[in-house]
Amino acid sequence: MTALTKAPLFIFPTFFVVWLLQVVTRDGYDVRRHPMSLLALGEGGWVQIANFAAAGVAALLLAAALRRQRPVATWAPRLVATFGAGLIIAGLFVTDAGAGFPPGAPEGAPAHLSWRGAVHELGFIVAQLAWLAAAAALARSFSAANDRTHAVLCLVALAAAVVVAAWPHAESLAPRLVLVTAIELGLLTAVARRLSPAPAPRPSAVSTTEP
Repeated sequence: MTALTKAPLFIFPTFFVVWLLQVVTRDGYDVRRHPMSLLALGEGGWVQIANFAAAGVAALLLAAALRRQRPVATWAPRLVATFGAGLIIAGLFVTDAGAGFPPGAPEGAPAHLSWRGAVHELGFIVAQLAWLAAAAALARSFSAANDRTHAVLCLVALAAAVVVAAWPHAESLAPRLVLVTAIELGLLTAVARRLSPAPAPRPSAVSTTEP
């Protein structure tokens, strides 16, 4: 159990560290206009591809940890695993260039959707739908376990992700998608921490002095 939860606890926050490093080092990338998926293109694109894949693997590990919980949750592990698979697919099959990134790409949306771009979009949609359903399933599981704190956290994260994603402002779509991803991975980080075993208490010092 420890290995299955330690990796997600490290990888999910690291995802955003890697993204931020690319934001400040990739020429032409503008977080206000460019979705993070565009970082998988051009020179250095392998970094974001690996970043997506690592987050997907972390979700698969977390799903395996959820399967070992008692009482066993039926849908939450499957949905978290589906979320992870969607991230891996979206990472390995890169999106099409557009919005002027990488430098030299046409402005605006791509004129034609390639098959790789179509698979990327499919992976993205699968990941988003799976996470929404997983948040609801996790809330139900935590509620059944009398863990109201994490049940409420799941519901709040679910509502926040829906509001941010559906906000009717097309110009802010790219940063809103980043915020949605932060909510998604943040919730899964909290779940991984919840499943992690508590550290063993330190043995108290035993006095050898006779009374």
